[in-house]
Amino acid sequence: MCSDFHRAESGTELLARLEGRRSLKEIEPCLFVDEDEPVHGDILEFHGPEGTGKTEMLYHLTARCILPQSAGGLETEVLFIDTDYHFDLLRLVTILEHRLPQSSEEIIKYCLGRFFLVYCCSSSQLLLTLYSLEAMFCSHPSLCLLILDSLSAFYWIDRANGGESVNLQESTLKKCSQLLEKLVNEYRLVLFATTQSIMQKTSNSTEGSSSAVKRPSETSVDYRPYLCKAWQQLVKQRVFFSKDDAKASNQFSLVSRNLKSNTLKKHVFIIGESGVEF
Repeated sequence: MCSDFHRAESGTELLARLEGRRSLKEIEPCLFVDEDEPVHGDILEFHGPEGTGKTEMLYHLTARCILPQSAGGLETEVLFIDTDYHFDLLRLVTILEHRLPQSSEEIIKYCLGRFFLVYCCSSSQLLLTLYSLEAMFCSHPSLCLLILDSLSAFYWIDRANGGESVNLQESTLKKCSQLLEKLVNEYRLVLFATTQSIMQKTSNSTEGSSSAVKRPSETSVDYRPYLCKAWQQLVKQRVFFSKDDAKASNQFSLVSRNLKSNTLKKHVFIIGESGVEF
């Protein structure tokens, strides 16, 4: 544990914390507006209805990080927090196999040695998990990417447990958001978190997502924030995922919006056996 981190930090830990994190600027240029690649301390949100490719994009980014440089990877470590219990290790292995020039059990294990998976089943467990992970960030200078899939998993449970009080409903998520901000800044991480699209203008989610794809400028209008303000204020860039059912079954769209400059960037991608392809 690193609860006494600031008064007991060794020189080695300090160096690892401040200098040891590799840049993730090259992780996936298609996701970022105006070449605004993620830098240490950045928090990005993947938002959209279920089945629009958010988790597949996380597999894509994870593979990019843990693959060796000879295979186009960054050779960095990834910590993946799964709150939906949807993570599919075999899917990640399949993507790795397709992207390695020569795939073998040994090299797959070598890649997976850079990957850490944690499960959480409640917002309070997520909060405790984030506290406990601080020691890991201290001791793993190659750990550059933190993934949270998804941050909205406990929204309805927290609303029910909080009763009529919005403060009680949002209390734990607010603490999680504040701790996430502290962790990504102090340990120079990049955070990608997914959120489910549950607040929509139209009752037909397909129509809502399609209109976002056809008119990127209206994406912010279709987006209705429902998580606590503490989280909303942390997000630097939000990526909206959608799927047009009229097109190919494996074709998806994303609109990336930089929340500071309010600029937009749209991409179409497909999901094949080898993963995401732009």
